[in-house]
Amino acid sequence: MNLDGLRSETRLLIEVPLKPVQGTRFQPTGFPDLGAASYQLNDGTQMLLVESAQSMANRMEAVCWDEARADWVKPLQGLPYIAAVDKSGKTITNSILESHRINSPYILEGKDKTFFTTLKTELGAMETGRVDIRRLAEVLLKYDANSLLHGVFLSKSDLAGGRLRLPRALSGFIEASNVTIAPSGGVKKDDVDPSGDTGKGFGHVPFHRDEYTGNISAYFNVDLAQIRGYALGADADDLLITLAMYKIQKVLKDGLRLRTSCDLEITGVVKVKRPDGYRLPSIEQLESDLPALIKKAHGSFADPPVTKVQYQE
Repeated sequence: MNLDGLRSETRLLIEVPLKPVQGTRFQPTGFPDLGAASYQLNDGTQMLLVESAQSMANRMEAVCWDEARADWVKPLQGLPYIAAVDKSGKTITNSILESHRINSPYILEGKDKTFFTTLKTELGAMETGRVDIRRLAEVLLKYDANSLLHGVFLSKSDLAGGRLRLPRALSGFIEASNVTIAPSGGVKKDDVDPSGDTGKGFGHVPFHRDEYTGNISAYFNVDLAQIRGYALGADADDLLITLAMYKIQKVLKDGLRLRTSCDLEITGVVKVKRPDGYRLPSIEQLESDLPALIKKAHGSFADPPVTKVQYQE
């Protein structure tokens, strides 16, 4: 695969038209104090956030993990990550699945401080002065390369005063335009005691719900300048950029069933908006190239690549 078309670019911007796999309605993400995130452009266009950047980051990680085998999907095997295990050695969770990644309490808040101490030592003296982003990137590449794409915030005061953070180099979101509400509803039936105490789960309970129709698009942004700014070398740059493109293609292929009532698929073509004329490699091409790129960069990874941290409260 040729990455030359991205060498002098600062961004890779991608837009993907989507539609429901069946029917016309879809259910957007919701927020406890807000509900659906609807808004209006200055020209009056009704807009809706279908999936947030935070959720898309988690989805782009989830499709890279093989739940049945409890390991990376095959093309990504060999990438480093951190596993939190119990006293018997059974895995509890890991830095790929945790929303806060390496900053997970299961990794940094247990009684076993071995990895925490290692992390503090390898990050060096950054308690005062500017944070050495390049050093932080080297350590993340060693233990949790995923964090270099999806961002990290090591909020512990013992680690450079809680100032160690990287923004997302890979981000995505889904929104819809020209939306209208499709109201509907239903009832939880209780034919045994229709007028029973609903507070205890008895009785008929009617409910309403709002779904939406509209033109749906997914957007992805790979910050190429940020990745190169880590100064990790050409092998690591090529790996991270290829991994970012793989995550995009993988979530478009396997990760668009967002909710029961929000099952989407691509309609039309994947559009690279920047750089002009660049074609996103196919998922088959990316799967073919990634194992060799991981092998070339493995000297920068922890040995073994899976770092185990025993979690005890």
